[in-house]
Amino acid sequence: MQAGDFHYTKKYVHFMKTHKQFSPFKNLKYDLPASIVVFLVAMPLCLGIALASGAPLFSGIIAGIVGGLVVSVVSGSPLGVSGPAAGLVVIVIGAIQQLGFEVFLVAVVLAGIIQLIFGFIKAGIIGYYFPNVVIKGMLSAIGITIILKQIPHALGYDKDFEGDLFFSQKDGHNTFSELGYMLDDISLGATVITAISLLILLLWERPFIKNNKILGLLQGPLVAVLAGIGLTIVFSSSAELQISKDHMVALPVAGSFNEFMNLFTFPDFSGLSNPQTYIIAITIAAVASIETLLCVEATDKMDPYKRITPTNRELKAQGIGNIVSGLIGGIPITQVIVRSSANIQSGGRTKASAFIHGLFLLVTVIFIPHLLNLIPLASLAAILFLVGYKLAKPSLFKQIYAMGHAQFIPFIVTIVGIILTDLLTGIGLGMVVAIFYILYNNYKVPYHFNKEQVGNVKGEPIRIELSEDVSFLNKAGILHTLTQLPDNARVIIDASRTRSMHPDVTEIIEDFKENAKTRNIDITVEGMAGKKEESTSVNQFAELVGNGNQR
Repeated sequence: MQAGDFHYTKKYVHFMKTHKQFSPFKNLKYDLPASIVVFLVAMPLCLGIALASGAPLFSGIIAGIVGGLVVSVVSGSPLGVSGPAAGLVVIVIGAIQQLGFEVFLVAVVLAGIIQLIFGFIKAGIIGYYFPNVVIKGMLSAIGITIILKQIPHALGYDKDFEGDLFFSQKDGHNTFSELGYMLDDISLGATVITAISLLILLLWERPFIKNNKILGLLQGPLVAVLAGIGLTIVFSSSAELQISKDHMVALPVAGSFNEFMNLFTFPDFSGLSNPQTYIIAITIAAVASIETLLCVEATDKMDPYKRITPTNRELKAQGIGNIVSGLIGGIPITQVIVRSSANIQSGGRTKASAFIHGLFLLVTVIFIPHLLNLIPLASLAAILFLVGYKLAKPSLFKQIYAMGHAQFIPFIVTIVGIILTDLLTGIGLGMVVAIFYILYNNYKVPYHFNKEQVGNVKGEPIRIELSEDVSFLNKAGILHTLTQLPDNARVIIDASRTRSMHPDVTEIIEDFKENAKTRNIDITVEGMAGKKEESTSVNQFAELVGNGNQR
């Protein structure tokens, strides 16, 4: 057996072990309970986002079903869950008003095709350029936003739609002002259900419940929802505690198979002649792809097994999902962090949990919509409180703070930006601050330089050791250092480790060489291994660097 064969065999054995470890059948005891929680979280979000988008309620359910049954099969993400996303609401509502719903569906199909193209041209690499602290800031911000947004729902004030993550709301309020308005319209029944649901969820986190042979088989969120349904029925006879229909899930109910089929809407392909259809399709594809890549990065960070999702494959999966969703009347799909984090926190291990949640959506909307419409939003708010807290634990803030201000400030800026604006704007603000620190660090450390040598003109020469890769980002730092060198000094520029140098940096050194003649500064360049140390012209210096690149 040759070395290459042995290496291949090791990779194959590793693949088989990993594949067996994360086989959906082997992990069904973890994925099935997790899928129930994801289903309970996803269902009202699908309805709420469809309602906010000005689309038929069932179109949100279609998107959720496709995200589960179609995207999860094609995707390489082990824990990501896809469905309709709040980040696209503004785009969708404007597009439907402009095109009409049937033509809008054509734009959704086209957006899916564009995402497929993104996947094939390997645009998924963009996802790897988001700093970790910005991703962690995004997760914390979403956790805090979930809690703030769910407080009114927990108390029976449901003016804002489920799944909204924007600071400014459709009802004219914002995340904070809504907390004031809810005080005038608190439902006692909803508040009691929230309190009892939270108590159940906290008890189910305790070891004496988890280790119980019978109770340990049940998921706390499912018990909380069942308790909420029971209390809703009990409270129906009390005028003071009664839960109104506005505070409960509102699935469309079909009286027959024909009525169920009528809930589906099909695209009007005559819209292909409208240029606006293509503009909207490109917009949806771009925003949906960015949100998906952000979610993939965040989900991989939360994965206890630290698996890596192939981002290009994920873009293809999202593209296929949006094509299918648009063809049968669904709104656009992305991978969604709220559902994905609920999946991880509930113990999901493979993408079977995402698939099963889609199956639950399909089966329940066909067979038991009446029962689901008894679920109070207060019970679901309690579940989301726990999801939000786990995303924004105080220990995470302490951990990032201990890493220094260069990590903590972009983290905080991302959080504040998302809470006060929206997901993409907040991420953008965090990225700007993170890039500033990257530029600042490049300004400071493009090389090794001992500042104490500057004052020692008559002693040892001043030594500047260039790093392996000197980019244009290092221009400011190198220029600043060279201009600070004292007259009559001897300077050694060590390029022995440099593999690549940007032409802008070479030009700076050339310019400084001319200036050094007027200041009696002698520049010496240490060449590559085997070369003697020698005083050189800048052309020789560039040649040395070039030779180093060829090696």
